[in-house]
Amino acid sequence: EAFEAIIMKELFPRSVVDIFVEVLQADAGSRTACINAASVALVDAGIPMKGMLTSVAVAKVDGVLVLDPMKEEDNFGEADMPFAFLIRGGKIESIALLQMDGRMTRAEINVALNLAKKGAMEIYNLQREAIMKQFVEEGEENA
Repeated sequence: EAFEAIIMKELFPRSVVDIFVEVLQADAGSRTACINAASVALVDAGIPMKGMLTSVAVAKVDGVLVLDPMKEEDNFGEADMPFAFLIRGGKIESIALLQMDGRMTRAEINVALNLAKKGAMEIYNLQREAIMKQFVEEGEENA
């Protein structure tokens, strides 16, 4: 669902873009990892998008907010909050996905959002590096 607002569907009337991700092994964070992988795959496939979709999760574990929780933190934490951000021009433009399991105070949600934004920018930079590396390697092969 997060990709519906990102993919430029108007360029493909009466068409469907299906995204399938097969998780072979997961510790935690499979939802966010799948979103990040799918976003890079769509760019690699040349599907026009409004920006890059980048996802991270924040969990509340023993009253402490944790970015990118491990399996134990995810399973036994008090709350889990995955985010997906639309990033365009190297800046977060909007929230494309926000889910919440558990409870957080309004102040904790604000802190979680700021933590998620910082983490998303780190992931975005990794996504961007992977895409750039792919294009450089393809260019070298064709030279």
